[in-house]
Amino acid sequence: MQPLTADDSEDIGGHRLLARLGAGGMGVVYLARTTGGALVALKTIRAEHAADPAFRTRFRREVTAVRGLTAPWLVPIVAADTEAREPWLATQFIPGSSLVEAVDGFGALPVAAVRALGSRLADALTVVHAAGVVHRDVKPGNVLLALDGPRLIDFGIAHAAGATALTAPDAVMGTPGFLAPEQAQARAREVGPASDVFSLGCVLAYAASGRRPFGTGNAAGVLFRTVHEEPDLAEVPDELQAPIGACLAKDPTRRPTAAEVAAALRDPRAILARETPEAPKEHWLPPAVLRVVAERSARALDVPTPQRAIRQPAGDNPAADPASSPAKDSPSPTRRRVLLLGSAAASVVAVGGGATAYLAAGRGSTHGSGGALPVHTLGFQADLSGANKADGVAQERGARLAVEQHNARAGITFRLALDTVDDRGEAAGARQAARRFTEAKVSAVLGPNTATAARAAGPLYQNASTAMVLISLDDDRLTPSKLRTLRVTRAPESYLALPLVSYLTSARPVDRTAVIDDRAAGHTGSDLTNAISQEPPHEGTTSVHPVAAHSDDFAPAVRAALAAKAQAVVFSGTSPERAARCARALADAGFTGPRLGTWHIMRPVFLQQAGTAGQGWLFGTPFTDPGSVSRTFRTAYRARYGTAPGRWSPEAYDAVGLVARTLERLGKTADIGPGVVAQRLFDVTYRGNAKTLRFTTDGTHSLDPNRGALYFLFQAKGNAFHFLGRYDLVK
Repeated sequence: MQPLTADDSEDIGGHRLLARLGAGGMGVVYLARTTGGALVALKTIRAEHAADPAFRTRFRREVTAVRGLTAPWLVPIVAADTEAREPWLATQFIPGSSLVEAVDGFGALPVAAVRALGSRLADALTVVHAAGVVHRDVKPGNVLLALDGPRLIDFGIAHAAGATALTAPDAVMGTPGFLAPEQAQARAREVGPASDVFSLGCVLAYAASGRRPFGTGNAAGVLFRTVHEEPDLAEVPDELQAPIGACLAKDPTRRPTAAEVAAALRDPRAILARETPEAPKEHWLPPAVLRVVAERSARALDVPTPQRAIRQPAGDNPAADPASSPAKDSPSPTRRRVLLLGSAAASVVAVGGGATAYLAAGRGSTHGSGGALPVHTLGFQADLSGANKADGVAQERGARLAVEQHNARAGITFRLALDTVDDRGEAAGARQAARRFTEAKVSAVLGPNTATAARAAGPLYQNASTAMVLISLDDDRLTPSKLRTLRVTRAPESYLALPLVSYLTSARPVDRTAVIDDRAAGHTGSDLTNAISQEPPHEGTTSVHPVAAHSDDFAPAVRAALAAKAQAVVFSGTSPERAARCARALADAGFTGPRLGTWHIMRPVFLQQAGTAGQGWLFGTPFTDPGSVSRTFRTAYRARYGTAPGRWSPEAYDAVGLVARTLERLGKTADIGPGVVAQRLFDVTYRGNAKTLRFTTDGTHSLDPNRGALYFLFQAKGNAFHFLGRYDLVK
């Protein structure tokens, strides 16, 4: 809640204004009290919009259509004036948490909670549709979570079924990612109750998995996937896939009705059909979410005394009197508060299927204020659908788990939220993500996980003074000397020879080492070859045997290595398939000594194609074994995602912990700029699950092994890669 400004009235339509809840391009939302003492959220429409006769006609029609709607899971309109110079409407005030905050802050909801959520929202839509109204903007930001159940809010673009559209015929109204295909293609005549059912399916997929079914990023791309691609329901629990999938049918005629969705989602064991707001089922939400909802409900009892921010007189210097600065006394409303309190939530109009414009609340910072715990948002971008999907998904899961566990702890002074963008490892997607995160002023960004994306996004983050914290990527073209806000949490690729040389010096001492120099690996392979040549294991000798990038025949290089009496062979390449060919060539030649490579070839395809020839190979890695870092982490990850943790997931978990520790050091204030976070990261030491994180003055991770292991060794055994341990401790 923000103080009233000098321009705000004391009273609107007999409602005494108490505070601002949010503001956007369409108008302002106030917390107000009726003459009878009830609290309402009062939404005004700016005069410039109301001056448009078509807009006012539409507003009048929609208020009339929805004003009489009553249902347990709807927020009713209790008063309105459609003829005022600045028309307004008032709805019951619900002091709950938004579904966005719950899922982004605490992760996907349990199956039972999704069933309860979905059946109740479907019940609400059944009432809406029976009245001949289409909501047209069912999305997580328009779902509030109260102690007794969810509420569907904001009929700001509700449309009477069958009515003539008052917008341009090629306008797309709603929120990309939660629109039906017929809405995305502006097929206005086909938009009806089935469109709301599709949007409900998107909301439930998000609630059940924590991911949007048609991805994130550029609005046009999301709309294209909505129309032409199948939804991503891989993370949705099996028992929910059928009802949610039915809602997401491309053909509106093949979707169930809202009433049918409600029936399909009801869990007979919970007897949800017999619940009412007066007799709610206990613990319908996870404990951590319920705690937040309860806090909000309790604070609603402590209504603020109306206060006004002081407006700075024209010509005065705001810096002369900080106490009178509007920036301090009346900070702009945050996007999360706008979503949370049911104000003019951000909607998108895409005209002609291309250009987009945000019409309502801006993105803004996601920091909370007032009596609520501040919410600091972290951005996460990675390739989640392309060639690097496996590592990207594992990192996102590790980061999200860290956010959830932070928020679930008692005694915290702020909450975290994670905003995720799939940049697909591409430059365009990376720049789109960077613009989104810098506009939102997130506290820091984790990722990207490809060099192409990082090089594209890096300058944008630097210009915004936002830390770009790399988890799995190290590229000599990306250095803190060029990008001052770059922070790299992994050990450098240039030192990757260290674990291999250490093993061949201490664990399996050899005097003669051969390097099969795969020229297809580019500078990564040549750097490894040069490092081992310059510092041979056990102070012995190194012979180098190149294989042309266009050649698949490794036999000549292997014969040359054995002719040089090699006792160990290191493969410098990055391709698992080419490494498998090298392994078979070594086996055919009868070589049984140590065979080593790097983490780049440590993929299942190597084991599959190398067969028995790949057994016993060793790999130096900059990441630890995800299953060995902590039993607590391993158990929580499996419980959350139903699978063992993937590589780089502990490192991503630690990256969140590092930023959280930095925010703790900066104090309890909500308004901590990203530039302050980026600078303070230099001063923080964080003992994580994978290793201890501390940056040197050049922005790279400290190389002091006493502060945590930097490189590790794995070995191929059977159909898996077994962890041997920290490189300098393997004997």
